[in-house]
Amino acid sequence: MARRKFTSKDVAELAGVSRTTVSFVLNEVPDVKISPETRRRVLRAARELDYYPTAAARSLASGKTQRIGMIMGEGEDRLAADAFWPGFLAGVTAAVRQRGYRLLLQMAEDVTSHEAYVSLIREKQVDGLILSGPRNDDPLLPKLAEENFPLVLHGYLPDVPFPCVDVDNESSAREAVNHLIGLGHQRIGFISNAPLWYAGANDRLLGYRHALAENGIDCDPTCMRTANFLPETGYQAMESLLALPKPPTAVFAAGDVIAMGALSAIHTAGLRVPEDVALVGFDDLFMAAYVCPPLTTVRVPTYGLGWTAAEMLVATIEGDPEVASVTLEAELVIRESCGAKAQARR
Repeated sequence: MARRKFTSKDVAELAGVSRTTVSFVLNEVPDVKISPETRRRVLRAARELDYYPTAAARSLASGKTQRIGMIMGEGEDRLAADAFWPGFLAGVTAAVRQRGYRLLLQMAEDVTSHEAYVSLIREKQVDGLILSGPRNDDPLLPKLAEENFPLVLHGYLPDVPFPCVDVDNESSAREAVNHLIGLGHQRIGFISNAPLWYAGANDRLLGYRHALAENGIDCDPTCMRTANFLPETGYQAMESLLALPKPPTAVFAAGDVIAMGALSAIHTAGLRVPEDVALVGFDDLFMAAYVCPPLTTVRVPTYGLGWTAAEMLVATIEGDPEVASVTLEAELVIRESCGAKAQARR
């Protein structure tokens, strides 16, 4: 009698974790927060079942391209300026390569033009797509759902049938703003990382609003600004906040690239961070720890997000009926820009 061949699902059930966690541990994916005990359970379960991840994808039905596409909702200028993408793309590329696929990348900032989708899908250039930065006003998503085209979203949209991967942007933003409130700030500004039709940007705004409401602080619309991916838009937004008759004493910039621009604007105005204006960002990009002062920010596992998106898409392409949305853990990293360490030294 042939011995049963165990799968990652069996390992996950034996270890009491998700299949995503099994993939992270067995493939030694960096940049993902997993406790030592969870790691030990997964490795122990894999040994018991004599399970090893395959180095290439399972053979697919005839007519498949062995390629996946990735659509990024940003223009080329924004891609060059946004340091979030190297880690995310490295995760996607590593997972795709391990599963025996190749990656095609396109940018589609303007959702009213579907050329980036159509050329990949209608010409059968790819077996599935990762869509990063989904927009609430994208009219093509319902059509893709009708056709059951394999698609994974990097970012959550309500009421869509596609699996999504992201951090909890709303609760992470709420934690960041609550931290500023805990330091004594009542007038807190907000600068989005992107226009609010992007789901992630809107969720970070919701987190800001909820933190204020939970603490009985009125949400003043004059303290809110919208930036657009680039550091110069963060600079301009911060300039505008500082020009208010009563400027905020703290600012939550919903992206580190935007926070860098805001930090420069504060310095240009002759003010100090955090003594005059406290500042918190979002993403924990590699340079966040090295600006002056080092930036307090929400750490996002960029590599892990990319890896997970690719793994989910390949599983969907290969007919796995159990692919579900995944939320990875984000973490508030306290540095000097918020003023907490200065308070602790007093």
